[in-house]
Amino acid sequence: MASVKVRLTFPEDKIKEPIIYNVGHEFKVITNIRKADVREKKGWVDLEITGEPTEIEKAVDSMKKKGVKVDPIEKNVIE
Repeated sequence: MASVKVRLTFPEDKIKEPIIYNVGHEFKVITNIRKADVREKKGWVDLEITGEPTEIEKAVDSMKKKGVKVDPIEKNVIE
């Protein structure tokens, strides 16, 4: 299994959507919120995603397609 840490930045219209929850159910990944600051009009979450590399990639792509900005916190994948 691999693990990657990313910062998710949510636009105002996505703040109330259960995007992290859905990713954990749609793909074979485990999500772990490390830090977060979510307010009424903006929000960010530092998220650790664990799973097979292909599943992690699918989960990240899914969040991007939903309008969430995804930036790596650590460049290296931890195994």
